[in-house]
Amino acid sequence: MLESVFRRREEEQKLKAEGRLPPGQSLTQKFPVLHYGPVPSFDPARWDLRIWGEVESEKKFSWEEFQRLPHTTVKMDIHCVTRWSKLDTTWTGIPWRDFIRHIEILPNATHVLVHCEQGFTTNVALDVLDDDDTMLAYAYNGQPLEPDHGYPLRLLVPKKYFWKSAKWLRGLEFMAGDRPGFWEQNGYHMEGDPWREERFGW
Repeated sequence: MLESVFRRREEEQKLKAEGRLPPGQSLTQKFPVLHYGPVPSFDPARWDLRIWGEVESEKKFSWEEFQRLPHTTVKMDIHCVTRWSKLDTTWTGIPWRDFIRHIEILPNATHVLVHCEQGFTTNVALDVLDDDDTMLAYAYNGQPLEPDHGYPLRLLVPKKYFWKSAKWLRGLEFMAGDRPGFWEQNGYHMEGDPWREERFGW
């Protein structure tokens, strides 16, 4: 038992030295489930993804329309504010850069407020979303997301703490300027950079 603890600590120290494990984080092989409130139900006939705010025109994507968009699969590390990290996770979805080709974003837009089921929101800067591994994800390890992990759709922003990769995505509000979401109003940091340990706002 002690030997395995020492091995894990050695591995964590090595990963930190390599720049893969942020400060204050520990490795996990599991995929912990963390959320507030019940898991929402999904009706593909009624589900849509709404786009509004600082855009040329508002849009809605049905589930059928969304599934027809080009998708990709990416391997990435994820880091939760509750101090666990999971490495080499595999996700499938619509890359952010491909998705926004279907949206005319106004020049004054700087941030997105991510709207999810049951009124949950979080804020993300557009320059953070403009990356190779950000996506609107619907599958994990080759299978549709589990309901606990955001089925049918979640945002994926791996360079931020995992609450920014919001579950049960339903809308993207493009904003001129920043605004705190639900989690940020309740004490979480506005930026959520794991490498700077931006866990809480106080």
